[in-house]
Amino acid sequence: MIPRVTATVDLGAIRHNLARVRELAPASRVMAAVKAEAYGHGAVPVARALVDAGADTLAVACMEEAQALLEAHVQAPIALLEGVISADEAALAAYEGLQVVVHDFWQIELLEAMPAASNIALWFKLDSGMHRLGFPLDAVPALQQVLRRHPAWRFQGWITHLARADETDSTATQDQIAAFDAALEAVPGPRSIANSAGLIAWPQARRDWVRPGLALYGASPLPGQTGADLGFRPALRLESRLLAVRSYPAGSPIGYGAHYICPQTMPIGVVAVGYADGVHRCLPNGTPVIIRGRRVPLAGRVSMDMISVDLRGVPEARVGDPVLIWGEGLPAEEIAHCAGTLAYELFCGLTNRVRFRYVGQR
Repeated sequence: MIPRVTATVDLGAIRHNLARVRELAPASRVMAAVKAEAYGHGAVPVARALVDAGADTLAVACMEEAQALLEAHVQAPIALLEGVISADEAALAAYEGLQVVVHDFWQIELLEAMPAASNIALWFKLDSGMHRLGFPLDAVPALQQVLRRHPAWRFQGWITHLARADETDSTATQDQIAAFDAALEAVPGPRSIANSAGLIAWPQARRDWVRPGLALYGASPLPGQTGADLGFRPALRLESRLLAVRSYPAGSPIGYGAHYICPQTMPIGVVAVGYADGVHRCLPNGTPVIIRGRRVPLAGRVSMDMISVDLRGVPEARVGDPVLIWGEGLPAEEIAHCAGTLAYELFCGLTNRVRFRYVGQR
């Protein structure tokens, strides 16, 4: 059976991108973010590729994501970026040897309620200016007291998260780094600051650990640049195929709401992909796709299962032709810009109607 929509994930590109991270931060260990199904790319196969390529730790958001990796027997340290939310999760994290990123004192209470012999590994997350999760910076002395009370706990280090690292003309990131450093002056323990944008744009954020996410998948976190501009390779190629080709006279409305009117007699192609597959409904007329190596523009609204495109630039197009929605040659960053969003959301928005295939296995 020929799939309607295919996402081809190149695990060789994932390994290349991890190597590129190491080029940028050769003195740092790498905590590779595979949360949200590896940013929509498939957590288990991507995690295996990253471990094969030498990632030091894998990062997930929550226990459910960690369990998926454990059930697949992925052999790597796993960090829970949001920590644990119940006594049951604390017990499971200890049993499985997970690293818990602790961001509040109630989480410490959960861990302290565990038996003394529990296998607890933890990071402390500090709020240096993101104002989402994390201990206030003045809590560092109290957190050191916690560690002194529990010498058997395996302390991994101190983490903070950058709020505006993609804004290279802002002083906010410098301010966060300075605040983090001041709070930890003379305090022992590894440090981790840089996400993908911090890793690329702020060399001073490359500390003992870096935590890349989007960059591992070959997209840029910086506006106006693609992953390829920065030495990364797009790892996901989203494709569909032409379902119909019709010619319509000038003045013909195309699709819901007549948001496109044919300016002349012209061929219109219908592509078998829509917002039920993860292609944003808000994409405007003119958003490109690629057919037979040439860009053709969207013509009309994205519907649940289909999009329409202007085929004047590819008059030889035929039913069954492959259609590139995004991937190498048509950056996801460009399509995200058309939608008024980020490549993160495009990747994470792919649905279970999309058929995934993996290439580049070793």
